[in-house]
Amino acid sequence: MTETERFLAEHTALTRRYFLRLGIGSAAIVLVPGRSRAEDKNDAAAGEKAAPPFTRLDSYLTPPDDFEDISRGDPVPHTLSEERKRAVGLTRDTWQLEVISDPDNPVTLRKPLSREKGTAIDFATLMSIAEKSAVRFPKIMTCLNLGCPLGMGIWEGVPLRELIWLTKPNDALRRVFYYGYHNDDPKQIFRSSLPIGRVLEDPFDLPPVILCYKVNGQWLSGERGGPVRIVVPEAYGFKCVKWITHVVLTNLAGANDTYANENNDIDSPLKTFAATISAPRKIKAGESTPLSGYAQVGIGGLSKVQFWLQPEAEELPAGDPYFAAAPWTDAEILPAPKRWGGGIADDRIPAGTYGFDDASGEPRSWPMRLTKVHWAALVPPLAPGKYTLRCRAVDAAGHGQPMPRPFRKSGHAAIEQVAVVVQ
Repeated sequence: MTETERFLAEHTALTRRYFLRLGIGSAAIVLVPGRSRAEDKNDAAAGEKAAPPFTRLDSYLTPPDDFEDISRGDPVPHTLSEERKRAVGLTRDTWQLEVISDPDNPVTLRKPLSREKGTAIDFATLMSIAEKSAVRFPKIMTCLNLGCPLGMGIWEGVPLRELIWLTKPNDALRRVFYYGYHNDDPKQIFRSSLPIGRVLEDPFDLPPVILCYKVNGQWLSGERGGPVRIVVPEAYGFKCVKWITHVVLTNLAGANDTYANENNDIDSPLKTFAATISAPRKIKAGESTPLSGYAQVGIGGLSKVQFWLQPEAEELPAGDPYFAAAPWTDAEILPAPKRWGGGIADDRIPAGTYGFDDASGEPRSWPMRLTKVHWAALVPPLAPGKYTLRCRAVDAAGHGQPMPRPFRKSGHAAIEQVAVVVQ
């Protein structure tokens, strides 16, 4: 079974239970993907970035080998030969991390961690720190410019602040930037940064920024950014730099992320949005129709998923570009899955994972921020004609998608539109 099939099977199982409760026969529950690859290619040709296919959305947690990969590098570092990986420190027994001062905007470090001084952190040392300080948290990995997640995992690592404190910095420290191995070519370096306050303290009950070495209880592969990568819980993937080799402490006042040079908003956290999976293209007049999909739960949380079928003859209201006044209907957010998948040991969330109860292994609340959920609804009987189907998420503060941040540069969250014909 492919990962697409696995995800759709899980989605079908969840939605079938929902629809059977409503008295809809299982024969009527048919998965019809809301978009095709041809439509994605058409969007790309028109200047929009296409959403990748659903291959990375499995039975909740994504198996590490099945995340969508958008790694950079020429060649991409995880494609190097094993001999070359060992030579450049991309294996667990050869990896080293430097935590040093920025020479252009220096911070005094009484104990820099550097290769030159023989104090760089190796993997064994990182694991000794992990014995007391390791953390785990669920996070959906998402690209800033794509409307579909790359994969969902339980990420494990050591809080980055543990290593920063080892350097004994002075109070000139204002920011940290970091980058990984990119073929010893300065032009290929992909760099991200964070204010030091976010690294030293975790606001709003967020997990810490980590030096990550496992996903779903398995060592990070090279393709996933191993042996060690940065993972920022609330951030898009460009902040979660792979193959990490350098952490630089700086007095620089502002960000110097590579993504800033590509005209992106580099500070916005994950958005909340919804999309369809089973979206009917043709409906029989007088019949109710199952509708279902998934939602990404961003930093704003998720209170509702809603849908709306607009008749072709009905004009859109003036001055309402995001359809806030439309007659939206609530869908049902489905409960947490019975099985987590993703290759996690014994199909049980490990003890000590953020957001989960240790005794039961169940989420303490649902939906959980920074994750994904399934949703379902029953479209009521409609008169014959042409319609536009839309769905949206509403965050915990009552903001309807794409608000409160409607701008594409700060994360893809456009309201999906599907043409539907009732015959």
